[in-house]
Amino acid sequence: MNEIMEKRQLAPSIVLFKLYVPDIAKKVKAGQFVVLRADDYAERIPLTVADYDRETGQITVIFQVVGTSTQKMAKYEKGQRILDVVGPLGKPSHIEKFGTVVCVGGGVGVAPVYPIAKALHQVGNKVISIIGARNKEMLILEDEMRAISDELYVTTDDGSYGHHGFVTDVLKKKIEEGEKINLVIGIGPVIMMRAVANTTRPFQLKTVVSLNTIMVDGTGMCGGCRATIGGETKFVCVDGPEFDGHIVDFDELVMRQGMYTREERRAQWDHRCKLEAAEMKIKKSKRREPMPEQNPKVRIQNFSEVALGYTRENALREASRCLNCKNQPCVSGCPVNVQIPAFIKKIKEGDFMGAIRTIKETNALPAVCGRVCPQESQCEKECILGKKGEPIAIGRLERFSADYELSLGDVRVLDTPAPTGKKVAIIGGGPAGLTVAGELSKKGHAVTVFEALHKAGGVLVYGIPEFRLPKAIVQREVDYVQKLGATIKVDTIIGQSVTVDELFAQGYDAIFIGTGAGLPYFLNIPGENLNGVYSANEFLTRSNLMKAYLFPEYDTPVRVGSRVAVIGGGNVAMDGARVSKRLGADVHLVYRRSREEMPARAEEAHHAEEEGIHFDLLTNPIGVVGDEKGWVKGLECVKMELGEPDAS
Repeated sequence: MNEIMEKRQLAPSIVLFKLYVPDIAKKVKAGQFVVLRADDYAERIPLTVADYDRETGQITVIFQVVGTSTQKMAKYEKGQRILDVVGPLGKPSHIEKFGTVVCVGGGVGVAPVYPIAKALHQVGNKVISIIGARNKEMLILEDEMRAISDELYVTTDDGSYGHHGFVTDVLKKKIEEGEKINLVIGIGPVIMMRAVANTTRPFQLKTVVSLNTIMVDGTGMCGGCRATIGGETKFVCVDGPEFDGHIVDFDELVMRQGMYTREERRAQWDHRCKLEAAEMKIKKSKRREPMPEQNPKVRIQNFSEVALGYTRENALREASRCLNCKNQPCVSGCPVNVQIPAFIKKIKEGDFMGAIRTIKETNALPAVCGRVCPQESQCEKECILGKKGEPIAIGRLERFSADYELSLGDVRVLDTPAPTGKKVAIIGGGPAGLTVAGELSKKGHAVTVFEALHKAGGVLVYGIPEFRLPKAIVQREVDYVQKLGATIKVDTIIGQSVTVDELFAQGYDAIFIGTGAGLPYFLNIPGENLNGVYSANEFLTRSNLMKAYLFPEYDTPVRVGSRVAVIGGGNVAMDGARVSKRLGADVHLVYRRSREEMPARAEEAHHAEEEGIHFDLLTNPIGVVGDEKGWVKGLECVKMELGEPDAS
């Protein structure tokens, strides 16, 4: 899979790959795209599929070498494999018999124009193709375009071949000649597509453009490819990539394209000790055992875990506080019904391995849950000790048990029953999908998890920073689920490369859908599409999944500037603020209510304040202020007052 079957140099900086990806080749349609990632350090590169062959299982992609990741990919040769190829993604082009269609392709944009023109020609349209490049040397796919066009016109900016001038010169001439044109399709640089739309607008010719050039990730998760279409914010990778060219805000797109130019240039320049159980005599305390932590002044300079974890002595002291209540209210507060008094009793007795085995009877992700579960609103909220003092630190004890097992290198798999013969497909490899996979595997069912990204873990890998949840911990939990018998298939888009009906046809008896939150939400205030405005999804995905904080060692950049405003008061807002602080920014957290209403975990808010994050409370943004170049320079806010509590 993902093997390069053919490599061709189409122009000095333009490369063609034919890739063996039969699942994608079987499903892809004209206008759709795939996402490529060359290696573990590379960016995710969205590329429109330029051609496909269902019989050989191959697709053709064409890319221009413009940055670190494409430079890396261009060095691959026939027979090598691309690490990740995900797709097909995006909505396919609408293909029907329109009449006469003019297909305009500029530069490397000829590649995505080709399959659309080909499909339109096959259903009986008259196809007039206009393709252009800076000069003859940079022109691509001329012969291929000629074969599927009724008329082909070639332009070069310098006049070295074909018509001297721009593609829009020929387009305007064809329109003015009076031939009835039913549709114009333009794909290429944003400036070229804007010129195409401006050329056809006076003639009221239906014009479609493809905005694939602004896509960042391609799975609809980050929000980086948002564009203003007809006054509304749309996501190119999900709602597009094709849109009515007459209602696209091209001026905004031109500004957004400069987002990472400086970082790309920089990237190109820089081409426990084993615990032993023992009994201890410990005096019970009404206060919980403090968690050892990095000093705030030190930790804002690194991405290492803030909470260092309980020592053996810490764990034994904290476990000794547990009353082992008969009615076990804490268990009812746990979403997966971990037998909490039972595992804490094991810790009291020094049987730490017994503690983790008890936890794993109902929880396949204890090292994760011990770190990031909101225990204060679940199990710990129900603890009897919390009525008059501090509740048992259940999460910290769960983490201690899991870390103890990991420190010994002795991760044991619980005995599983004989296979039931039942097959279950799980769509989504995040915490919900992994939990279901673990539970069903323990019951003897054959489980396959389908994950869209190149790593399983979902929000655990792309959303939560390393200093809260190390990715090595997540990977160990994923490995454990696989040890239970689950199979995990990454880079698989259910609904595109495989449909739900096809999964049932493949013999799956049940399907669990755990696809996560999906698209980010925006405030719908003026200026939110300026350069420098991130959705939390994009910012944290770049920092966490793609390790942008290690740029340029890793290819994905992120830029924050010297002052950052983070809007919101939940855990995600805290994560964004604390990442920004570690990237060197002075950070303000802007929240419309007071500290008491903040939905973030109390511990996260406390850590943020310790690290020097400014809390601007009872403050609501009403607009983002930009400069003349389309970059953020300020945030306009109003002061708020608390009203009566409502559903929000």
